[in-house]
Amino acid sequence: MAGIRIEPITPGNFFELLQLIDGLAQYEHLDPPDHAARERLFTDAFSDPPHYEAYLARADGIPVGYVTFYLTYSTFLALPSLYLEDIFVRKEFRHRSIGRELFGFCRNIARERGCGRMDWQVLTWNEPAIRFYENGGGKRLDWYAYRIERQEL
Repeated sequence: MAGIRIEPITPGNFFELLQLIDGLAQYEHLDPPDHAARERLFTDAFSDPPHYEAYLARADGIPVGYVTFYLTYSTFLALPSLYLEDIFVRKEFRHRSIGRELFGFCRNIARERGCGRMDWQVLTWNEPAIRFYENGGGKRLDWYAYRIERQEL
């Protein structure tokens, strides 16, 4: 799509990222980050080193999507891995290849940084995302995702 630009978040455009995160929360039927979490998102994005990286996708100057990721490490590969945390495109801008641009952007970052792989998770009910990732070369793994919430640590 012509007019797509991917740019890093800055303190000046951070509010736009928060609005898009709220859109993803709504899509996934989750509560959006509360005030304290929004403050942590800001602090963690601009700490040294940052805890995660975030980029906005703009179509003709309008924020239409975002991606967040961070690096992990594979001891078996002895290489870093790019973990794709979020990728989201506003509903009215889907099917315009913006998600593909953001996904390709992440793949390029992983290659440039010498990553051995790129990992992510998809909600089991999110068939459009599953098709998107599988069409982009993603392979479903035979692993179960587990989690311990903060209050249980």
